[in-house]
Amino acid sequence: MKEVIIASANKHKLEEIKSILKDYKVISMEEAGFFDDIVEDGTTFEENALIKAKAIHEKTGKLVLGDDSGLMVKYLNGEPGIYSARYAGEEKSDKKNNEKLLSKLKGVKEEDRKAKFVCTVGICYKDGTTETVRGEVEGIIGTKEIGNGGFGYDPLFYIRELNKTYAELTFDEKNRVSHRRKAFTKAKEILDKKLK
Repeated sequence: MKEVIIASANKHKLEEIKSILKDYKVISMEEAGFFDDIVEDGTTFEENALIKAKAIHEKTGKLVLGDDSGLMVKYLNGEPGIYSARYAGEEKSDKKNNEKLLSKLKGVKEEDRKAKFVCTVGICYKDGTTETVRGEVEGIIGTKEIGNGGFGYDPLFYIRELNKTYAELTFDEKNRVSHRRKAFTKAKEILDKKLK
């Protein structure tokens, strides 16, 4: 079984990725012996995803996938974008991030509240070459938090076709439509072809 290192120590994320990369031995960066902090100072999701993948590849010489994701709101010219996790300040706080987003969209009509969740996967091959793929899910930002599941902006991110916010979806429902699933499925298709 081919081994792939995921540039994450997040158990929930790793479970989701393992369910997509079923034919691979998926290991976390910690299981690969990588414990350093990685400074994500790129200006795009693609750059940050590759920064993570390359940092671990340089230490291990192995195939590494790194991802970066966030929320982009059209009315706010793509904010919070790559700053999604720390939108309201350096201390990560889902509550404060959601409050800031709602205040910036106060009084904005529903048709102008379009948004998308974006996930980019950076692939760093054993030979050091790289490429990226992207997955997106479109929705609208609600006017209040609804639902108890998920994390981050999930209670505000409403998907019309499902008539639910991300936070109202079950794990399986979210996994079927998520931006992360779309991006990692594309990555798997590329790996399946290249690593025959």
